[in-house]
Amino acid sequence: MTTLSNLADLSSAHPLLAPDFVSTDTAALASHMSHCASTRSRFFGLHAALESAHSLIFPRMVTVAVIAVIAVALLGMAGTV
Repeated sequence: MTTLSNLADLSSAHPLLAPDFVSTDTAALASHMSHCASTRSRFFGLHAALESAHSLIFPRMVTVAVIAVIAVALLGMAGTV
């Protein structure tokens, strides 16, 4: 992660590497406006439900994957017996 002091050092070293704060702010504003517009769409409820599911499942992704692998292995062994 770069800090403003690192960016100042970088911009003094080479003028083409100077940070462009205006385009960064514009991109952030565009992202915010897109997010606001999406909250008015007809799929907002679905989007909110998917975000909730993602927040529940993602932190436990490794656990879910391990349980799935164990379940598939047990089903595979049960099929060969």
